[in-house]
Amino acid sequence: MAKKVRKRGEIKRKLLHKYRLVILNESTFEEKISFKLSRLNVFVTGSLCIIGLIGLTTLLIAFTPLREYIPGYSSTKLKKQATELTYKTDSLVRTLNYTNRYLDNVRMVLRGDIENNEINRDSLFERFKLDPSTVDLTPIKEDSLLRAEVALEDKYNLFERNVNSTILVFFPPLSGTISQAYDAEKKHYAVDVVAPRETPIKAVADGTVIFAEWTADTGHVIIIEHKDGLLSVYKHNGSLNKSQGDIVTSGEVIASVGNTGELTTGPHLHFELWNNGTPVNPTDYIDFK
Repeated sequence: MAKKVRKRGEIKRKLLHKYRLVILNESTFEEKISFKLSRLNVFVTGSLCIIGLIGLTTLLIAFTPLREYIPGYSSTKLKKQATELTYKTDSLVRTLNYTNRYLDNVRMVLRGDIENNEINRDSLFERFKLDPSTVDLTPIKEDSLLRAEVALEDKYNLFERNVNSTILVFFPPLSGTISQAYDAEKKHYAVDVVAPRETPIKAVADGTVIFAEWTADTGHVIIIEHKDGLLSVYKHNGSLNKSQGDIVTSGEVIASVGNTGELTTGPHLHFELWNNGTPVNPTDYIDFK
């Protein structure tokens, strides 16, 4: 027991034993600075310095941009930028897919092809068509009263207009003789209108020019996009008056009659009309005489 007490006292004495740290001038041995230290003071001071350095380093990493240089650590700003870039990339992919489909439709119009996988609209209508025999069509009293009230109001309505706003009125692109009519069986999805060279060709309706270039087969070609998914195509032109992206109005001159391209036999206009990717007979909507 006495040995343990003696040992503890010796340890305590060594920890508290004073030492003198002196800084001397090497040439004159003049004392410049001196410190009184003990082992305990050195241990406590060193521990506090280490703890301070750790705390300062932690603060620098947590509240300064230095944390971004630590491998595996990502800041909130970087996460936000990554999320925004992900959304932008997704939007760009969707836009690119839409643009590719749009360009495929334009190429299809230029080649005069029809999509093989067409949806049979008649079969869709047949599928969802209701059987009238299963529906009770007997008018109720409230319905009869409402019909009578509406009929009375319409009788004295001076501003009533019976106009179907969904019907487009097309302006004739050219007046002339049709040398070859529309024939879907022979894959001639257009009408060929013969006219003298340099005769002005006009836009059939308001729209935007989406293609105005030269092609080897059909010469100078211009395609105009109208509302409701309609496209008008003008081929074998002698010259073009409009460029891609131009906005045109109905009846505005867009080109002139010519004989350009390999697939032509004389000055004429090869005119096509497409509705949502399907060619339609232009003579059903336009009088070329």
